[in-house]
Amino acid sequence: MTAALTTQALSRTQGVVGLRAALRVLDKWKASSEQACWVLRISRSTYTRARQDDAGWSVTLDLDQLHRVSFVLNIHAALRTLFDNPDNVYGFPAMANHNEFFNGRSPLEVMAQGDMTSLYETFRRIDALRGAQW
Repeated sequence: MTAALTTQALSRTQGVVGLRAALRVLDKWKASSEQACWVLRISRSTYTRARQDDAGWSVTLDLDQLHRVSFVLNIHAALRTLFDNPDNVYGFPAMANHNEFFNGRSPLEVMAQGDMTSLYETFRRIDALRGAQW
C-alpha cells in the first residue's frame, strides 16, 4: 500500500469518526435531522448511514465538511469547559440567546442556517465566553 493510499484511508476513517461524533453531539443538542444536515452540509442519506452501526461504512468528506465537524466538536468542548452541568452543556445550543449576534435565536438555529459564516461566528462567540481572545 502506498503512502497516499494509507493517508487517504486514514482520512476517510477519521472523517467517519469525526462525523459520527459530531452527529452524537448534535443529537444531544436536540438538533433535528434537517438541522444536523444543514450544520454539517451532508445529505440525508449520509446522515442516515452515519448514524447506523456499520463499522465498514465510510464516506469521503470535503474540507468544508471537515471544518464543520471540527466547529461542532470545538463548540462542544468550549461548552464542556464553561459548564459543569450536562443540562447546560447540551441545552445551551437550543436556548434562545438575546445578545446582539443571536437576536433571540438559539445558537443551533443560527448554525442551521447552513452557511460557514454562521457556524464560525457561533463558535467564536461561544468560545469567547470561556475567555478565548479573538
